[in-house]
This record gives sequence, C-alpha cells and structure tokens, in this order.
Amino acid sequence: MSVRIATFNVENLLTRFDFTGFRNQLKQDRVLRLFDVKGEGQYQALEQARVIAETDDTRQLSALAIAEADADILCLQEVDNMAALSAFEYGYLFRMMGAGYRQKYLVEGNDSRGIDVAVMMREETRDGERIEVVDVKSHAALTYHDLALFSPGFALPGPPEEKIFKRDCLEIDLKIGGRPLTLFVVHFKSMTGRVEEGMDGRTSTMPTREAEARTVRHIIENRFGPERVDHMNFVICGDMNDYQEKVEIGGDRRNGYTFTHREEDRSALDVFSHDGFAFNPMTRRDPLDRWTLYHARGPEERHLCQLDYIWLSQRLAKSNATRVPEIVRGGQPYRTIFPPGQAVERFPRTGWDRPKASDHCPVVMTLDVL
Repeated sequence: MSVRIATFNVENLLTRFDFTGFRNQLKQDRVLRLFDVKGEGQYQALEQARVIAETDDTRQLSALAIAEADADILCLQEVDNMAALSAFEYGYLFRMMGAGYRQKYLVEGNDSRGIDVAVMMREETRDGERIEVVDVKSHAALTYHDLALFSPGFALPGPPEEKIFKRDCLEIDLKIGGRPLTLFVVHFKSMTGRVEEGMDGRTSTMPTREAEARTVRHIIENRFGPERVDHMNFVICGDMNDYQEKVEIGGDRRNGYTFTHREEDRSALDVFSHDGFAFNPMTRRDPLDRWTLYHARGPEERHLCQLDYIWLSQRLAKSNATRVPEIVRGGQPYRTIFPPGQAVERFPRTGWDRPKASDHCPVVMTLDVL
C-alpha cells in the first residue's frame, strides 16, 4: 500500500492586489517603470491589468506542475487563504486533473504578507486506499518563551513574546488505508532580511530557521516520545529556505558552464540530520541533481540548491529504502541553468523569467506506509 506525497511552494497564490509600488519603487514591477504613469489611479488600473494577465499564465503553469507530480497529498506554501486555494483548484487543477483534491486544510499563520501553508488531498490514494484525516493542529502560537522552556542554553533569536514560526507548523494526523501517518508542513524564515555587518542574508537569518527546526523536532519528540520516534510514520514537508549543499555555477553560455558541488559548513537543517532524527531521501539522487531552486544575482552569484524537502522518519526511510523523490522542473523559466543531462521540456508558454510555474520545483515521493 503506497501514498504519493508532494510539496510545492506555489509562489504567491494571492487574491489581492499590492499597490505599494506607487510610492515605493522597490516594490514596483519592472514593466510599469517603462511607462510614464500619471497618478495613483492610473497606476492601480495598470497594476491590476498586469497582475490579472500574468496570473492566468502563471496558474496554468502551476497547475501543470501539480498535475505532473500527480500526488495523493499535496503540501503547499505561499497560499493566501482558503478562497484562493479553492478558486485555484476549481478553475485550474480541475480542468487538468478532474475531481481530486476535495479535502483542503489551511490555518492562518504568522506571515506579515498573509501567505500560509496548506494541504490538499484526495479522498483515496491511486491504489484505492482511503485517506482519512484524524486531526489538524496549528503551532503558530508558539513563542520563543516556549522554546526556551525545552531548549535550555539555546540563544533565542528574538524576544520571548515573539512567535517562533514565521508562518506555521501545520500538523495533520492521517490514516492511509487504516495505517497512521503524520504530516508536519512548514515554511521557514526566508534568507532575506536585515543583513548584519560581516554576514550575508542566509547567515544573519539562520538562527531563526534553527529555532523553527528545533521547535518542529520538539513537537515531534513530545508527541511520540523520544524513545519511540524512530518507530513512527511521520513526514516533514515544505520550503525550509535553507540548504546543506549547493551547486555553484560558473562560466557563460558562449564558453560553457561549470557546475561545482559544495557542502555547507552549517545549515539550520542540521537539527534534523546530525544524529539521524530524520532522513532526506533526496541524498539518494546524484549530488548535481538534487536542486529545487535556481538562485542568481548576476553572473557573479549563481547556484542551484534544495530548499524544498520531504524529510522522512527513520521508520519510513527504512521501509522505503529503494524509493527516490522526483522533481518536477518543467515549469522552470528558461533562465534557469540546468547541469548536463538534466534538461527537460518546458510547459507551454513558459517564459525566460516569467511566466513560470513557480521559482520552486515541486518534489514528490511515493511512500509505502506499513
């Protein structure tokens, strides 16, 4: 008996417009800078037209990526609200996949932009096993004060009253054909923010992600008991905004690209892996073929890395020792530089930079639940 689980940062599945770019050019879309806009009213009208036109292509591509993943359970990040999720499922996914993801779960979290984690799932797996939701729990209310209680000596990255999760850790208890499985769906703190002297964005924000990872681990150990964790079926899914390795890209189109695999000295995700608490099955793929995001800040800073994860409990890792995650890259824009042998056919209407399915790639894995 198997179940197919995917995680996908769908990138700003929103139901609202952002007009702050009229006064803040840092938030203004590049295409509007080409025009001489006369007044705020005209700016808002143009911004609405731009967003609506771009969004239709984007969501078709997002839906194509989800359809290719063909998961029974889909963990999403950057979803505005349940209305946005339902409209996307009905208006886009339904046209490509038919009736499917009727079970939907979203709890409003802590993100300042209002983007949340969500889960959609079928009523049955492809094998015909029932997917039953037993319980849904949010952990968005946990504070650094709570973290200090169970992590003595850990340097807290914020004041005691501050919320730990920048979005949420959504815990969902399931039964797959009667067998228990627990999902923990997260979207950790991004690598952007105030850059402190001598540190880049990733380094300066890492303590926040380490606190989030520590809290997820505590939730799981507290739930099952430290001595029983290795014997439980649980999965930690989501965009974790950190990586333990990356593929640095050198060269150029004319002379050819180079790809160099490098391991990081430190990652917030070491909290999961350093003692075998959870297993990243992406390590079963070739080191140059584990990436889910292409990052570029000009030709001097380009790399591929894994930000999107399906961490497995030790029990699931052992019972799925030959299973390997799949990565859906057909929705990546043409500016993404692929290592040799990895090129894929892009979905129709994919652009150089946009439209695209997302800046992230969906990750999907078929798991036997025993």
